[in-house]
Amino acid sequence: MIWAAWRSREVRNGKPNGRFTAKHIARWCLVALHSGSRASDVCNAALVPAVGRGHVDLDEGVFQRKPANKRETNKKQPTVPLPPRLLAHLRRWQRLGISTNSVIEFSGKPIGRINYRSWDDIVLAAGLATDDPRQKVLRHTTISWYLRASVPIESVSEYCGVSVQTIKRVYRHHLPGSFDAMLEAATKFGKTGRGR
Repeated sequence: MIWAAWRSREVRNGKPNGRFTAKHIARWCLVALHSGSRASDVCNAALVPAVGRGHVDLDEGVFQRKPANKRETNKKQPTVPLPPRLLAHLRRWQRLGISTNSVIEFSGKPIGRINYRSWDDIVLAAGLATDDPRQKVLRHTTISWYLRASVPIESVSEYCGVSVQTIKRVYRHHLPGSFDAMLEAATKFGKTGRGR
């Protein structure tokens, strides 16, 4: 998806005209995937503290997802350290003027959200179109990858801002060894003998 967005060009009269139109979506994908953040948190992130916005501190390497003046809600927005590779991207974008005030900008202006039509075009171009809504969310991919890498549930919960109960309910199939005891017990089904 990242490459599909990076290479996407504007189409006029049925032909690409050479103008790249979705590099901001590629950058958004990188931030969402590497930070495990909600789409709105990524779009709302500023590079300097601002009222009503989250903040990425490039010096300290942390992402304060929840705006300082916002009250706590059920949707957790923890402040987290940024992975080194993502932090390197963000610092480079700022140095090159790609991101001046906001983490994700298009034509020098912050984006409020990713346009659904643009997103669907990118997903289609990447060959990942699906009718399953669970397959369309980058944050779910990030959580799944962390769990498959054997990161403890509590750590994934705190970092991604998802409750442990939700992770156990939605992502159990990604937890290594979750069903080992069940599979071991299944090998004994139907066997008879002493003590059984």
